[in-house]
Amino acid sequence: MATANADAAEVERLYELGDRLSSAKDKSQHAADYEAIIASVKGQNVKAKQLAAQLIPRYFRSFPALGTFAMEAMFDLVEMEELAIRIQAIRGFPLLGKDAEFISKIADILGQLLTSEENVERDAVHKALMSLIRQDVKSCPMAIGILSILLFFKIIQICWRKSEEIDSLQPLFKHVESGSEIREKIICFLRDKVFPVKAELLKPQAEMERYITDLIKKSVQDVTGLEFKLFMDFLRSLSIFGDTAPRESFQELIEIIQAQADLDAQFDVSDIDHIERWTSCIYMALPIFTRGASSSKFLNYFAKQIVPVFDKIPEEKKLDLLKTVAASSPYAVAQDSRQLLPSVVQLLKKYMPGKKVDDINHNYVECLLYTFHHLAHKTPNTTNSLCGYKIVTGQPSDRLGEDFSEHYKDFIERLTGTEDTVRAASKRLTQGMADFNKAISSAKTEEEKTKIKADQQKSTMTMRSYNNILAMSQPLHGKSPLFIGDKKITLSWMEQPKKPAASTAGGKRTQPASNGNAPLNKKGRGDGGMHNQLVNRAFEGLPRGGGRGSGRGRGRGGRGRGWGYR
Repeated sequence: MATANADAAEVERLYELGDRLSSAKDKSQHAADYEAIIASVKGQNVKAKQLAAQLIPRYFRSFPALGTFAMEAMFDLVEMEELAIRIQAIRGFPLLGKDAEFISKIADILGQLLTSEENVERDAVHKALMSLIRQDVKSCPMAIGILSILLFFKIIQICWRKSEEIDSLQPLFKHVESGSEIREKIICFLRDKVFPVKAELLKPQAEMERYITDLIKKSVQDVTGLEFKLFMDFLRSLSIFGDTAPRESFQELIEIIQAQADLDAQFDVSDIDHIERWTSCIYMALPIFTRGASSSKFLNYFAKQIVPVFDKIPEEKKLDLLKTVAASSPYAVAQDSRQLLPSVVQLLKKYMPGKKVDDINHNYVECLLYTFHHLAHKTPNTTNSLCGYKIVTGQPSDRLGEDFSEHYKDFIERLTGTEDTVRAASKRLTQGMADFNKAISSAKTEEEKTKIKADQQKSTMTMRSYNNILAMSQPLHGKSPLFIGDKKITLSWMEQPKKPAASTAGGKRTQPASNGNAPLNKKGRGDGGMHNQLVNRAFEGLPRGGGRGSGRGRGRGGRGRGWGYR
């Protein structure tokens, strides 16, 4: 009973101190009262601590000399076991954050609290951070604000050396390690809470968007794949890179991606991280290629650095590389197509048999034929010396006076052998696919059904690949073939276009393409689907290992920032 009375008296005393401070015209004359409120944090009274968590922030700015003392008390409060005390303290941080001296400390503490398992506490942290960011922008309209800059740096991570040079950033980096749960929660907070209100935060818009762009360009030297994708998505959402932006703006985005891909570095087949980063970056660049940015550096790197050692690349990485080049080939210019075509033909001859065999690597052949068509469409006469065709453009590069008949004979034999092999494999697959529905009906467990459906989907994609190979190889038999340079072919792993709905009475149905994919007269939807599926797969989750440990260029070695597929 005595303890209860003492606790009630302590709470009453704090209310009196608060009332005195509230009514005082010159609060600085009541420093002793404020010190008493701060001191109550050290006691055992839970209700008194909860009340102190309200009063300390309320009068914080009136006693700058006690600022450090008050801040330490608040930090003690957010470490208390009692949830109510922690939440009250978190709600008070926006008032403390009006003093720039303590911004980095507050950012550090709130960043740690994002890992809380209590939903109500995590929600309070989100609201406190957003309140801090908003009030900081209002007080500094010509800058994004100290806190929001620090939050950006907490993710994009300038690098350890630079953080040591900037005192205000040091507290933010002690928790930012590979695989850190705090790091992951901060990323989610930025993505879900900060980025959606960027229009509110970035004012004046054009100036602030340029500021953030320059900040990210300078700072993305050491990030995980997920983090880089996060910030590239953010940049692409800015108005300076919007639909009406000039071509130069999109080239600027490509240059940021090129820097991440290490296109100036010598290709090392043993560096899996570089292979994965190159593949991930070019997929990320695909929607920017469609806006007119150049794919030259990526395609030239593939031709000069990757193709010569393609045999030595791990098998599980080869297909991803070929898919990136296939997806990029529609955006290659004639000069790049001319340089890349010999490498593509070289790989085609490797994977297309000269006679009928039991099976081929249909995924490789599909990618390479698709790439061949799109590159040859840009520079058709280059195929004269490579494949023995007789395409006349009137240019000296036609080389019509030279005899390439052996090249033609070899190429046609390989096309025929590939077609015979694919037709036979397609027939076998068709027979097998007829049994899937029956197998699903007779499956006894959901696990069995799931496995059968996965096999069915895989077989469907294989059949698409076979159909595509036949659709792309058949036009290549003539001396002057027609190269497919549009979107008639939807690659098997891309999102397939929806079948056209039947028209009303009296109308005509749209005729499907010969390979069973997109209608010939419709623009395919495959690019976006392929990009979404594969980029998301490339950057799924926070990579936990691998990373930039090769010690190559730009001081990246040893930090474990993985880029790999999962």
